[in-house]
Parts: sequence; structure tokens; C-alpha cells
Amino acid sequence: MPYIPHTSQEIAEMLSVIGVDSIEQLFNEIPPELRSDGLDKIPSSRSEMQVQRLLTEKSMQDGTPLCFAGGGAYEHHIPAAIWEIATRGEFYSAYTPYQAEASQGTLQVIYEFQTMIASLTGMDVSNASLYDGASGLGEAVLMSVRANRKAKSKRILMPATVSSVYRQVVETIVKHQDITLDIIDFDRTNGTIDICKLKQQSEPFVALVIPQPNYFGCMEDVHSLTDWAHEQGAMVIGLVNPVALALLEAPGNWGTQGVDIAVGEAQPLGIPLSSGGPYIGFMACKQKLVRQLPGRIVGRTVDLEGKSGFSLTLQAREQHIRRSKATSNICTNQGLMATTTTLYLAFMGRDGLQKVAASCVQNTQALIELLKTSPGISFPFGTSVFHEFVITLPADVEQVIEAMAEEDIVAGINIFQYYAQDGLENALLICVTETKSTEDMAFFADTLNKVINDLTGGAQ
Repeated sequence: MPYIPHTSQEIAEMLSVIGVDSIEQLFNEIPPELRSDGLDKIPSSRSEMQVQRLLTEKSMQDGTPLCFAGGGAYEHHIPAAIWEIATRGEFYSAYTPYQAEASQGTLQVIYEFQTMIASLTGMDVSNASLYDGASGLGEAVLMSVRANRKAKSKRILMPATVSSVYRQVVETIVKHQDITLDIIDFDRTNGTIDICKLKQQSEPFVALVIPQPNYFGCMEDVHSLTDWAHEQGAMVIGLVNPVALALLEAPGNWGTQGVDIAVGEAQPLGIPLSSGGPYIGFMACKQKLVRQLPGRIVGRTVDLEGKSGFSLTLQAREQHIRRSKATSNICTNQGLMATTTTLYLAFMGRDGLQKVAASCVQNTQALIELLKTSPGISFPFGTSVFHEFVITLPADVEQVIEAMAEEDIVAGINIFQYYAQDGLENALLICVTETKSTEDMAFFADTLNKVINDLTGGAQ
């Protein structure tokens, strides 16, 4: 993108028009004690070549380790064409499409994104994206409370098999709105929602959240859970992995009626890990709930000449409506990320996405078979998983992770920090995607065995 600076003369002219002598005067309302003394460690200027070299050196510090961590953000192969197109000026710098007549290309891309998400989830309608999967789940909870007006409470049944990070984000979003999150325990033998404890719920509730696959990588009994929640007069929120949906039943088909709201993180669809963001949340729902859908929707219509056209519709957010009437305070969609997701899905197609998902399953099972022969390693929840699974180690999991890092391997996630009260001591959550070769998995297994042997002195 071109850099277009203001000249000193232009700055002086603008200041003259608004009646001030300097830019500093524009900030005179800020008390002196709150002002920064300056950025002493940042040089006044560097050349373009120096800046490029500095940023390259900083990026190289991250290295390129073998990544076997997941937990909500996943390393997938991204075809080179995706970001080659997404970073074209007309996409990369496109702002919010307030003027439909001047933003038809941007609007059409978002419309295609909505169409693809609705198709992938098996739902009637999708919005134009949300910040990320975690805040998207929070919005889904708020939406279920608004939409289920017959409910006599504001209780949400939130399984412990939902990511702890997601649960914390949802709690932050809803806690000041008299909404209660009741955490539903999981079965220690299979790592899924404890249906017996779930059915002991005697008080009314608004909605049940069902993750698929869940945080442990295990498969929930989505059909039985969906039907049970609907029998109680509650809504169902499906929290799903979009890549897994290439092989698993779409949430719109769960049980006899399907879920009411489907939500998730679209980062696996063409977006790099990028040290945590930017990511993109997606949300879809049944047609009858469309007016409760947060954010906004791009609609397709026909003009007076019979040509297709696109416009923003159902914009019930605080930028377009009184706050008391808004469905959400989310003031933007992740436009660039939505464009990237759309490009990825278009390039991969149905067959390509299924091949990615199938490769994830195949590679995961291959690593599981290698680890089954490792002394002291056990699988507390079995191995019926998509591309993540939990193992327990005969050594301190943090020491194992640190030792693996020295071998340039990101070994996984220590989930004891999230499930300390559940007895998951020295438990490691491992993720395997299509990016891992046979040699990668063999190196992981051999290195893990060596690390454990060193830490335990061979006494497993």
C-alpha cells in the first residue's frame, strides 16, 4: 500500500482551519501526570531497509518448531494463493462497506462467506462473522436468552468439556446480565459430558452448549444431548470445529430438530496461528431466530435492471440502532479474515476440505499407535477422536514440555492448569493435523520417550 504523508504546509493549513497553533494543543485536556515522558527505547527514525531487517530478526526469534499444540488454534496448510489474493489492495485495505453501491465486491465476498458457513453447519442463515470463537460463544449465549423468552430462568448449562478459555470469556461477557453458567461435569472414563449428571438438572435452563469435538478431542453424543435439551424446552448451542464438519454430522442435523445456534472459530480455514490473532468467529442459526442474530448480515437482491446486488441488512448493532435495542455491542465483522476464509473454502472445495479432515484423523491415529508402545503413557479418555487427544505422562508435564521445546518441538498443552480439580495431573493435550509427516510423528514419539526416560531415570 502507498504511504501518503502530510507535508508541513498541509499540517499548518489544517491547524489554521480549526484554530490551533500546534497538534499538541489538541491534547491539552490530558492532565500532565497522565502523559508519557516519551518512548526512549524507540529511535526517532530508521530507514525502510533497517526496519525490514529489524522485523526479520524479531520474527526469526520465534523459530519454526514442530507444533503439536491445539486447544482451539490449529496449524493447517494454507495454499499460497490464499494470502496472495487476500492481500491485494482491494481486499486488504477495504473498510466497512457502509455504502453498498460502492462496496459490491466486499459485500459479495461476505455474502459468499455467509453462504459457505450456513452450508458447512447445516443451518439456515449465517451472520457476517464475529471477533473470534470465544466471544462468538458469548454472543450465542446472549442470543439464546433473548430468543427463548418462555424460559423461566437465565441458566446456561456449560459443559466442562468446553475450553476453559472459552468459558472464561463467556463468563466475562454475561456475568453482569444476570446470566448464570452452570458447569456440567464430564465422565472420567470417556472425557465427554456426564449425561447422568446432566439429566439430574431439576431447575429450568435456557440453553445447553454442546462442543463437537470437545476440548479433550472426544466426540460427544450430540444427537441424544440435542433431543434431551429440546425436550426440556431449552435451546441448543453447537460449538463446532469447521474442519471437523467436513466429516462429522453438521449441527443443523443433530437430533430430530438440529441445534438452534451453531458457533465456532474459523481460524483453521486459511488463517495462520499468528501468535494468537487476528482470528474470526462464525455464527449461524435457524431462520426463526434471524432477528436475534448479533452483528449484521449481507443480503442479496435484484436491482431495477434485473442485476444481482448486495447490501447490509438486519444491522441491529449499536452503530445502527439505539443501544437499548441492539442485539450486540460488536461493532465490526472480521472482514479480512472472512475474505481469507471464503478464499480458502473456495479453493479447497468440498473434496479438498474432506481430504484435509481425513488426513488429520489418519495422522492422529498414526501418532496414537506410536505412543501406545511408550512405557508409562496412558490414554485416560480412549482414542475415539478427531485430531486432538489427551495422554497422561509418568513425569512432570511442565518439565516434559520444556525439554521437548529444547528439541524444537511444541509438545502440546498442559491441561492440568485448567482441570486441577479433576485429577488430570501430568495430562498433555496433543494435536495432529495434515501438516505432520510420518517422520515428524516418529521424531515426536522418539523424543518424548527419550525425555520421559531422562526425567524418570528409566523408571516408568
